[in-house]
Amino acid sequence: MTDLNELSGKVTAALSGVQAKLAFGELTLTTEPAEILRVIHGLRDQFGFSILIDITAVDWPQRARRFDVVYHLLSTRNNARVRVKTEVDEATSVPTIVPLFPAANWFERETFDMYGVTFADHPDLRRLLTDYGFSGYPLRKDFPLTGYVELRYDDEQKRVVYQPVKLVQEFRDFDFMSPWEGAPYILPGDEKATKETQK
Repeated sequence: MTDLNELSGKVTAALSGVQAKLAFGELTLTTEPAEILRVIHGLRDQFGFSILIDITAVDWPQRARRFDVVYHLLSTRNNARVRVKTEVDEATSVPTIVPLFPAANWFERETFDMYGVTFADHPDLRRLLTDYGFSGYPLRKDFPLTGYVELRYDDEQKRVVYQPVKLVQEFRDFDFMSPWEGAPYILPGDEKATKETQK
C-alpha cells in the first residue's frame, strides 16, 4: 500500500495550487474550481488514479461558498484512494471532467440534479433522478422535508396530476426512546408480557 504521507508530498510538489490534508488514514486534496480539471488530469496521468469512484457534493448553507464538490479517485496500481474537494457557490460552475472520465457524465448530472451545482462544458447537463418540471434541489439543507408538490394519478381526469403536499399525519416527535417504551397505549402482544411480569 502506498504511504499517504509520501504521496501527499509528491502530489503537492507536482501539482501547484493543491493543499493536502491527511486525516483518519485518508488523503484529501483541496483546490480551486478553475483548477479541478488540471488536478484530476495530473492525478490520473502522473499518479495512476485511473478509476473515478464518485462525484458528489456537501451543502454548507452558512458559508458564502456553500458547496463542497467532492471527487473520489482510486489507483489500483498504488492501492490508494484520494479525495479531491473544491468549494463553489450557487452561481459558480465547476469544469466538467467528462473528457477525462466518461463515467463522470452520470455523477455530474446527479450532483446537478440533487444540489444544483453546475458543470461547465458538460455534454448533457439535465436532471437525472427527479421528474420533469421538478422544483428545487432535494439534497440542499434548505429543501423542505416534504418537498413542494406531490404527484398522483387522478381517476376523474385520467392522468397524473401535481398538487401541493398534504400530509395525512403530522411528523412524529421522536424522543429517541424505543417505540415500545413509553408508548401511551399498549401495543398488540404487550399485554402478555405485562401479565407475565406481574406473576
